[in-house]
Amino acid sequence: MKLKSTERILFKLVAVTLVFGSLTCVQAQQYVYPAKGQSPDQQKKDENECHGWAVQQSGYDAAKSGQQAAAPAAAAPAPGSGARGAARGAVGGAIIGEVADGDRSNAAAAGAVIGASRARRESRAQQTQAQQQQQAAGPEAYQRARAACLQGRGYSVK
Repeated sequence: MKLKSTERILFKLVAVTLVFGSLTCVQAQQYVYPAKGQSPDQQKKDENECHGWAVQQSGYDAAKSGQQAAAPAAAAPAPGSGARGAARGAVGGAIIGEVADGDRSNAAAAGAVIGASRARRESRAQQTQAQQQQQAAGPEAYQRARAACLQGRGYSVK
């Protein structure tokens, strides 16, 4: 199976994101110290409540991070991206066809097909990249929210 250059780039981007994403999760471990002498039972209760609050604030659940780290579903191209690409491809194909052999119609049709598929592929790649960036921000936002909650309850969080 031969991968096209865009697919290779996307594959490499996903691989790098997964590797560095897993490294940041390991580095982001929080240590919680009961600075005001809270009991272990109270600390457990506070950590559970802060977990729930952090999930609400960040939209990310660290307890389900394995499920969220799965690759996102194939993104649908943006509406109209294929039509715009087809129009650009048709114009380009017509110009090339006129210069090459004087036959605009076949070249324009071929250009439209190529342009539409390229535009859809680029749109999918952009959407996938946006989803990956959003997923990468989740763990960090969760950790910040959890730390804020715990610090507000009198814990030292590092």
